[in-house]
Amino acid sequence: LLHVIDCATPEAGRDPLSDLDVMEGELRAYGGLDDRPRLVALNKIDVPEARDLAEMVRPELEARGHRVFAISAASREGLRELTFAMGGLVAESRISSDEVTPTRIVLRPAGQGDEEFTIRQLEGRWHVRGEKPQRWIKQTDFTNDEAVGYLADRLNRLGVEERLMKLGAEVGDDVVIGDDDNAVVFEFDPDVQAGAETLFGRRGQDPRLEGR
Repeated sequence: LLHVIDCATPEAGRDPLSDLDVMEGELRAYGGLDDRPRLVALNKIDVPEARDLAEMVRPELEARGHRVFAISAASREGLRELTFAMGGLVAESRISSDEVTPTRIVLRPAGQGDEEFTIRQLEGRWHVRGEKPQRWIKQTDFTNDEAVGYLADRLNRLGVEERLMKLGAEVGDDVVIGDDDNAVVFEFDPDVQAGAETLFGRRGQDPRLEGR
């Protein structure tokens, strides 16, 4: 902020110190800017009386912690120094803005209420529903062994086979994935001795995904 104070005012009862006090009071009461850095410019020092007044009040203003510049807008005296000081404040403000810590974006795993698939047992069959499994079924070419094996891997990583085992699915049970009109049925045959990554067997050689 820059306070420009007229040191050549002829009005009785006014002086640079009281004028500055009024402006500071208004900033505190209405502006919400009382924490901003300030510069004080004592203007119209091209007038001899104004120059004398500026020299008289300058020590008091500096004692209050203000950076003070005696200037004349008419003769341009002191404007260079004031301009440099203002540029310094702007540069400091920009550096402070750049140092503000950016907002951290936290990615959290889906909660229990946001399951990616559901499994229900109906009429002796296990029905798997979910946006991902059903989309993957539609994207798979069941005449291509590699594509079928890739589908098995994806379903395993999603946790479908593990969930089926926890629910009590047994070898040979029918597992239905997809809507009734476009469903794919395969026999459940987990390799319980294998690790989690190989529960569906090797790609292209999965005996359990058999479209019916």
